[in-house]
Amino acid sequence: MKIAEIFYSIQGEGILVGVPSVFVRTSGCNLRCTWCDTPYTSWNPEGAEKSIDDIVHQVRGFGAKHVVITGGEPMIAPGVVDLAKDLRAAGLHITIETAGTVYHDLPCDLMSISPKLANSTPHEREAGKWASQHDRLRYQPNILKSLMNAYEYQLKFVVAAPDDLKEIEAVIRDLHADREQVVLMAEGTRVETIAERAQWIAEICKRDGFRYSPRLHIDLWGDRRGV
Repeated sequence: MKIAEIFYSIQGEGILVGVPSVFVRTSGCNLRCTWCDTPYTSWNPEGAEKSIDDIVHQVRGFGAKHVVITGGEPMIAPGVVDLAKDLRAAGLHITIETAGTVYHDLPCDLMSISPKLANSTPHEREAGKWASQHDRLRYQPNILKSLMNAYEYQLKFVVAAPDDLKEIEAVIRDLHADREQVVLMAEGTRVETIAERAQWIAEICKRDGFRYSPRLHIDLWGDRRGV
């Protein structure tokens, strides 16, 4: 598997925020979000080929109980099913962070699904050459429903502006999602940007019954790799 990085940190987002976790970040993505905060796994994918045995050995070496398979888009990574099976055999709690465009039957304790909104479409980047593919793939309701029916899940939306809530509400209705499993998170990689957006996003969560998620790793360490 092509792996961009493996590191030990705390979960910075979602319902398990603050939990010490090992992150296995696969390289490669079928989307090209304009604001992607890990461009080294999508726009310019990099990394080293590692065997599943090597990945599991490295993960176990940290001694954590939680592992997060993330990306990029880990569900397109060759070997992800076998990796999840071996991590389960090692007794680990598994979170998979995905955009929800691909379905696999694999061990997973929390399917952290982040459907991409229209605010993610890269109209300006690289002369918009990725925009058409991104828009075609970014929202797959049938796959999302299959993931939600098969796994414990959270729906984590990246919010950049108040108008994004119209689209989020439409997605929730379309998927018949449990509002208590919907997580709103500010788009941004700067502490100041996230803090400003958090003020009005938190009020929306209070009003509409959503969860609010910080980006705790950015609060603590800034926009850095391996944290």
